[in-house]
Amino acid sequence: MLKPTDFFDLSRFKHRAVFDGLEYVWEVLKIIGSYVEKNLEPGIFGVVKEGAYVEKDRVYIGKGTVVEPGAYIHGPAIIGEDNEIRNGAYIRENVIVGDRCVIGHASEIKNSIVLDGGKAPHFNYVGDSVLGNDCNLGAGTKLSNLKVTWDHIKIRIRGQIYDTGLLKFGAMVGDRVETGCNSVLNPGTLLGPECLVYPNATISGYFPARTILKLRQVIEVMERK
Repeated sequence: MLKPTDFFDLSRFKHRAVFDGLEYVWEVLKIIGSYVEKNLEPGIFGVVKEGAYVEKDRVYIGKGTVVEPGAYIHGPAIIGEDNEIRNGAYIRENVIVGDRCVIGHASEIKNSIVLDGGKAPHFNYVGDSVLGNDCNLGAGTKLSNLKVTWDHIKIRIRGQIYDTGLLKFGAMVGDRVETGCNSVLNPGTLLGPECLVYPNATISGYFPARTILKLRQVIEVMERK
């Protein structure tokens, strides 16, 4: 229920070894940095357009990937093939991006993994998280990674409490999950494959595969005087 393979198909992911031997999916967050440090071979094999900033000695960029003007890649980061790193994207430390992904305008990502086809295309924050294959974050979706109380993040599932031991933990977003615009995933959110989150919803906790999370709101309509 909480293993990496319960959320992600890792069979074709080039960096699937980062998940080897993990009992709980969130444990990967503790080792992204060491994995990147061990496996990073800096090099630029894609296209970095004039006006983009890349720390070239801390970043690998695969062929077919395009980094647009105004993007900032600090690294250390491993970025695969055929990706779009759009204007205004900010890729910080300890990031692994698969193939055919989109990191878009005003989207920030740190200590996270984006599996193949994952998209954070518009005004997204992805901190201490994993985005699954072909998932899509709606414009303005935020993966909040820190409690205001600065406590370890705990998850309650069917009456059992799991202490992750993590101070920072955003979300595990399963394969083909879609989130609506301006939704917020609170620290420690777990979304199984093919979940659907409605716009403006604020959620937390564990949701199994193919769950729909709807926000219901009351709108009062009145005449302006």
